[in-house]
Amino acid sequence: MSISQEEVKKVANLARLDITEKEEQEFVGQLNAILEYFDQLSELNTDEVEPTTRAIDVSNIMRTDVQKTYEDRESLLDSAPSRDDDFFKVPQIMG
Repeated sequence: MSISQEEVKKVANLARLDITEKEEQEFVGQLNAILEYFDQLSELNTDEVEPTTRAIDVSNIMRTDVQKTYEDRESLLDSAPSRDDDFFKVPQIMG
């Protein structure tokens, strides 16, 4: 399987990318190299390999949350860019 310059141009258009003809040619070579690598990978026998989301085990080390009262509440609120009485005021993000 290989990708043509026309296919690169079509995908760039769909992605709303403005690329030059030189970049199209570069992407043809790069994308075809990636597809060739996938062809190599498809030659591997993976019948005995269990599906996984990671190649290595990763564990998330988390500390226990401990609630503490901040002693100088007023100075903390004063340092906020904007406040409303005893609250931080933030820009509205939903209508």
